[in-house]
Amino acid sequence: MIETDHNPTRVLVVDDEESQRTALAGMIALWGYSVETATDGQDALDKLAAFRAHVIVTDLNMPRMTGQELLQHLKDQAGSPAAIVQTAFGSLETALSLIHDLGAFWFLEKPVQSQALRLLIERAVAQQGLAEHAERLERELGYHGVLGEMTGGSPKMQEVFALIQQVAPSRAAVLITGESGTGKELAARAIHNLSPRRSAPFVAINCAALPETLIESELFGHEKGAFTGALERRAGCFELAQNGTVLLDEIGDMPMGTQAKLLRVLEDQRVRRLGSKNEVQLDVRVIAATNSPLEIAMRDNRFREDLFYRLNVFPVPLPPLRDRLEDIPSLVSALLADLNRKHSIKVAEATPNVLEILRTHNWPGNVRELRNVIERAAILASEGVIRPEHLPPLFHQTPGAVRPAAAVAAANGNELRIPVGSTIEHAERALIELTLEHTKNNKTRAAEILGISQKTLFNKLREYGAQDGPGAI
Repeated sequence: MIETDHNPTRVLVVDDEESQRTALAGMIALWGYSVETATDGQDALDKLAAFRAHVIVTDLNMPRMTGQELLQHLKDQAGSPAAIVQTAFGSLETALSLIHDLGAFWFLEKPVQSQALRLLIERAVAQQGLAEHAERLERELGYHGVLGEMTGGSPKMQEVFALIQQVAPSRAAVLITGESGTGKELAARAIHNLSPRRSAPFVAINCAALPETLIESELFGHEKGAFTGALERRAGCFELAQNGTVLLDEIGDMPMGTQAKLLRVLEDQRVRRLGSKNEVQLDVRVIAATNSPLEIAMRDNRFREDLFYRLNVFPVPLPPLRDRLEDIPSLVSALLADLNRKHSIKVAEATPNVLEILRTHNWPGNVRELRNVIERAAILASEGVIRPEHLPPLFHQTPGAVRPAAAVAAANGNELRIPVGSTIEHAERALIELTLEHTKNNKTRAAEILGISQKTLFNKLREYGAQDGPGAI
């Protein structure tokens, strides 16, 4: 049985010829739909008052009220059913008029082919469900500043939500940019969940987390024996996401050789497993994400220009948390609701002074850092509310203590001033944090400026996080 919102999908058959009407209704009922019939357009309007159809299959030439007049009545009504028109007197001009002017879903000539009608009903139901889903999300966005798992009522986030809603129904490639922790994967999931592909797989792969020897296998799959350790055939993320969406996270860290192979896959819409001679036809939407400017990577010959233009069809930039501090109260509420379920605790809220403290922080780790801070505080609070003493030590520095580099930079431009009496560790940390802010959290570029390896930089950041508790960096 085909269902929409847990109820059988309802189809209304409108035709003045009894034999045709009965035959169509019986055939559609065999496909698992709930069916009602009407003898003409006026009868259909009367039936729709009680039988809330998802799809109408209607004839055009009928007494009292024709199919065109029926569609005209339904055109301006919110939530009206999708209409499939069938007639013995069809023409291209009539079809275009019905589809574009009166909002019909599609047009079929008599005698109607059963498989064509069945496919059209299925597609009409899918489109109807997508429209209803998008409308619900838009209402939710307007009332609560929420889109999927993303939260934010600030103007910057409203712009992001508008971009996501515009691009989601299309097939266009999307490039999501933003600092680490801004929610790029959440944005990609929102695009997928608002698209016609939302019932198909969403597969994410982090290009920076895999060694060069494994990334091609993860992307494209491999055959048994393709390389040492390939003990069985394995599908890559493109095959796994067939009819759905692939997220290529941290695309800027993809090796150049793999970039060339990815470009070929995107252009041909075909993928070949490692060790295979056969290609698999793909129907996959690609979303890429990066926390480092790809323009710089292209300048340094670390990223292919042709691949950039293939991916950057529709850019969606995400703002850092420091540029939307007004969203912190709503973010904290959303995070607490999730953390209460995760840890089986009952933390109702954060006190106003806690929210004020959070609004004064520079948040180099963005929303991910905020989540870590709130998670630590919620566990310590356990019951009741989050108070200042539940925040990490970083948020309890005295006025004379060395502030984070970002705070120093805010007061002194790009000049770093370290008070006499500070330790080398404090000075080193302040310099690293200021450099990260200068590079917009591009750790590769920051390591180059500091003259240290990326591994050393990551070790330092982990060390600072351990000192301050969850979420410090």
